[in-house]
Amino acid sequence: MTKKEKFIEAIENAFFSKVNLEDLDPDIILYWNALKGKEEKEKPLFTENGKLILKYLQDNVSIQTWKARDIAEGLFISSRGVSGAMRKLVTDGFVEKIGQEPAVYMLTDKGKEIKIED
Repeated sequence: MTKKEKFIEAIENAFFSKVNLEDLDPDIILYWNALKGKEEKEKPLFTENGKLILKYLQDNVSIQTWKARDIAEGLFISSRGVSGAMRKLVTDGFVEKIGQEPAVYMLTDKGKEIKIED
């Protein structure tokens, strides 16, 4: 059960089960039904830049460590775009951040093994 589903269930149990719906303003019911009806979109595993970067690193496994600037130059995208995507790749365990100034990255085993769909 998602957090949203838990929230909706809690509100229904705590509030709507104890209130006569006919006594509520129709706008409240309309808004509540719209909130319940919205499905959370499943977030993609990778951003577009994340896919590009991971595929690039997989295709160049002979290079062990990378700077964001080198990846950016190799893919012809901005360093800022690389840095943002790398943050998510590190958080998700596909890339490991080794250094700070400058930041140096290394592909993890998980990053080497994942198949990137185009």
